[in-house]
Amino acid sequence: MERKMMLGLAIAWCCACSPDDDSVTPTDARGDDGADEIPASDADAPDEGDMAGTIGHDALSDTAAEDDAPSDAAAGDDAGALDAPPGPDPCSAIPGASYRSLSTVGPVTDRPPAEHADLNLHLRGWTPTGGTLGLIDIPGPTDDLAPKLYTMFVDDRVPVFARNYAVYDWDWGSNSRGAPIESPEVTLAGFGTSTGEVLELPDSGYDIGEGLQARVLFLDDTSITFKYTREDNVVWGYTVHVAGICVEPGLRALYAANDAAGRAELPALDGHQPFGRARGAEIQVAIRDTGSFMDPRSRKDWW
Repeated sequence: MERKMMLGLAIAWCCACSPDDDSVTPTDARGDDGADEIPASDADAPDEGDMAGTIGHDALSDTAAEDDAPSDAAAGDDAGALDAPPGPDPCSAIPGASYRSLSTVGPVTDRPPAEHADLNLHLRGWTPTGGTLGLIDIPGPTDDLAPKLYTMFVDDRVPVFARNYAVYDWDWGSNSRGAPIESPEVTLAGFGTSTGEVLELPDSGYDIGEGLQARVLFLDDTSITFKYTREDNVVWGYTVHVAGICVEPGLRALYAANDAAGRAELPALDGHQPFGRARGAEIQVAIRDTGSFMDPRSRKDWW
């Protein structure tokens, strides 16, 4: 009887054993990126900065969203980041986009455009400022033919106003940056965007030749400057600066060729014609009239 009991215990012990050491449990299969290793507060409740860097203008905050955006691994499987479809590459070509050039009227710029503070907005720079985040009403006359900023977006929307900025003035005597422009209070607006969304030339009532509305005076890796006349300066007419973008590769190549050839011609676009894509959750837009920076929030003028 004692021998049978010992034999039964041995059999039961063997049945409890794992047949091999290489069996994998569901937890092991998740690997180092599994949500089991992420605290619930991190995986389930990203902060506002993270949301702004990953889902666009619906959750914009006043912090730099792109630098705070979590990686797919850090978000965890439960957060769904690995299952989200990737957005368009901001620097990818825009299907069907093509461009042509128009001749310059008058002299070309007196210095390289990258070194000209009226053409390259990055030379001036900008700083955050206060004021209403949205459209405002400013009294006075208006030009019904002026560029309309809502037409920069494919869906013709009034965007979320993410942040207001003041552009720095420029001291032409010393060729150096001055103090922030104080009047108007806002000279550059941050508009909420989705990464990779297509942006179009703001439509106006002007025709500078061949049915086109504006020429490209300058562009670089993250910005572009449009002028709604054919002069190679901002002295007369409207100028629009857009930063936080990637210029469409074909437009960038044409501008580089025109600039290298002496700027006798520059790329020209029609209203609603695509020129690039948003790099992230915000683009920065300034508009000028006869060289002066205007308030981009003015409802009657630009919207």
